Amino acid sequence: MKELDPTTASFGELAAAARRLLAGLGPLQDADVGAPSLLPGWTRGHVLSHLARQAPALERLLEWARTGVETAQYIDRRARDAEIEAGARRPAAALVADVRETAAHFQRAVEELPAPAWDVTIRPFTGELCTPRRVLVIRLRELELHHVDLAIGYGFRDIPATARDIVLDDVLGYYAEADGVPEFTLRDDTGAELARFGTGGPVVTGDRAGLLAWLAGRASGDALETTGRLPALPPWI
Repeated sequence: MKELDPTTASFGELAAAARRLLAGLGPLQDADVGAPSLLPGWTRGHVLSHLARQAPALERLLEWARTGVETAQYIDRRARDAEIEAGARRPAAALVADVRETAAHFQRAVEELPAPAWDVTIRPFTGELCTPRRVLVIRLRELELHHVDLAIGYGFRDIPATARDIVLDDVLGYYAEADGVPEFTLRDDTGAELARFGTGGPVVTGDRAGLLAWLAGRASGDALETTGRLPALPPWI
């Protein structure tokens, strides 16, 4: 999985993604947050509640790295889902304020994390062992994908190239370790090979925004080019 170097512009990428999201949330009214998102079964309120609650959950992993005391991101999936559900039906102003405040608090937490803590091994909710650099990627991925999921006029082609490529690397890392991935090769529209799964199968080609949308389960992939049948991917996390 992709790990960012905290000495680079990583903090800036996170802050910029949060600013883009919050700028898009400005016009939302109560009726808007109760409308469906692009995620089956979730309203926009659910997406916003998830983003707000994810920030302190990831901060618990940073606290683990800072203190050396194991601190779970979530107790379990049921607790995580209940937390999201509990906040999903709040008024638009309360949801947006929660996203804004928790994003700012998370940004301060990563910027103030002591240098030695960046090399401490932690374990996110998904189970892999990593360092806090991975936390930065998780948060950036969630900000960008869920911004799209809100269906407020922000699409995959609106994600700036640097952030898009970090998220794309992360998604490809997930499939490199996932079970049930069919054989295929992935190329972008310049012909550059992005990933190879197995030793055979079709070659799937597209622009990076379209590839990310398909790999992340947000698009059918019909717009992509393939030398054979489009692979059926296992479910995205």
